[in-house]
Amino acid sequence: MRAVIVEQPGGPEALTLVERDTPSPGPGEALVRVAAGGVNFIDVYQRSGAYPLPLPFVGGNEGAGTVVEVGEDVTGPAAGDRVAWAMVPGTGYAEEVLVPAARLVPVPDALDLEVAAGSMLQGMTAHYLVNSTFEAREGQTALITAAAGGVGLLLSQLLRDKGVRVIGTVGSPDKAELARANGCSDPVLYRELDLAAEVHRLTDGHGVHVVYDGVGKDTFDAGLDSLRPRGTMVLFGAASGPVPPVDPQTLNQAGSLYLTRPSLAHYGTEREELLWRAGEVLGAVADGSLTVRIGDRYPLAEARRAHEDLEAGGTTGKLIIVP
Repeated sequence: MRAVIVEQPGGPEALTLVERDTPSPGPGEALVRVAAGGVNFIDVYQRSGAYPLPLPFVGGNEGAGTVVEVGEDVTGPAAGDRVAWAMVPGTGYAEEVLVPAARLVPVPDALDLEVAAGSMLQGMTAHYLVNSTFEAREGQTALITAAAGGVGLLLSQLLRDKGVRVIGTVGSPDKAELARANGCSDPVLYRELDLAAEVHRLTDGHGVHVVYDGVGKDTFDAGLDSLRPRGTMVLFGAASGPVPPVDPQTLNQAGSLYLTRPSLAHYGTEREELLWRAGEVLGAVADGSLTVRIGDRYPLAEARRAHEDLEAGGTTGKLIIVP
């Protein structure tokens, strides 16, 4: 089978297409034929060495496909089942992968496997952000950075459906229209405007209840300045780079603010919670109440280009690799 591996950390050129023997599932594992794998910033961090993994490793952390066979002591998925997974390193950029059976979730029959692959990591991220990290409620106002990105589009929809007003940063008029179509009532061209000043103008000087920031260095300070007293900064990513250390006194002076740095890895470790989040996300995508936009599809041989496009910041929606 073919797989894209990283032998040494580096830029997109570190992704190499190779031929490998098809692995056999061990106890508790399932061999899955991959229909599609998602492309995410965590893949970039692992490839670059920012998040070190044992070398060499297969790229990718999420996907969807069909179970080929299972190892011993597997009581859930069986051969022929349509499944999806997320946050499992080394399981996205290959034709066949081994996945711990406990990390597999069923895919509804009505849902295309490529769309399921593009729904898992970003969909469950949006789910935990609005339901658990900060439980958004009707009548509140939220600021989302990168509102036209994969997570941003999903966050906007979920917040809109909860009755939350959404302000979102975008980089172009086209992205503003896309964000608006997905629930962001007030897209802001943040490179052309003072973000915090615009947020306070839009909220009559009050600020927002919560900021969901997946960009990091370029938007963090303006996000803090956009919050109302006792507001919550949810920093869930660092697409523009890591945020410098923050003096806790800054949070006090800005109005007794809350700051958290969550990760999906801590919001789905238990099987019951994983099935709940994935079930709600995949079910909503299947019935049309949540729309996942597949921005681009790449064959395995073009995994490098997928990373280049993602890091360039010009993409919208979800990028997937299709073996």
